[in-house]
Amino acid sequence: MTQEDGELDSLVRKRLRALRVAQGWSLEELATRAHLSQSSLSRIENGQRRLALDQLVTLARALDTTLDQLVETATDDVVTSPMIEGAHGGLRWLVKGDPGMSVVRQRMTEPPPENPARMRAHSGREWLVVLSGTAILMLGHRRFRLETNQAAEFPTMMPHAIGTAGGPCDILGIFDRDARRSHQRDGSGDVQGSPEG
Repeated sequence: MTQEDGELDSLVRKRLRALRVAQGWSLEELATRAHLSQSSLSRIENGQRRLALDQLVTLARALDTTLDQLVETATDDVVTSPMIEGAHGGLRWLVKGDPGMSVVRQRMTEPPPENPARMRAHSGREWLVVLSGTAILMLGHRRFRLETNQAAEFPTMMPHAIGTAGGPCDILGIFDRDARRSHQRDGSGDVQGSPEG
């Protein structure tokens, strides 16, 4: 076994124990869920038993995670820089763990459109949090006022638009793959159908 293999082995064992403890489960509880004996699980966690692929798959399922997440190693590219997109200087970060997801930070300066025909509807889901100021989310015929630190999540098949409620506001939005594609197709790069897009 190489040093790298030994480090991965140790990391996986620590993750198994940390996930079990985070769930508030005893060795016995996880062993029951994974159809293992308590002593086998204890030896796996303590490094006294070899890690077997079939047991790792079973333990991952029991802990509501994936085998990939259990064996994922730390990478050197932990820190990423944003890309500047759109005419309004929005910042976009791609989420490495899910290449279909992206995070966008945008400053809003205009109120949402009065005309419902200017709202967008497209495939996907969006989530946003107001970082500063107050935002107005138009969702169908409903109007939501979002203060600093409040968040909203919605299916984007519902006609939607977002703007500010008087002064500038900063928003952080998370787009799933479908929502991101829709915003890229329309060329705006803006968060959720803002009035500029």
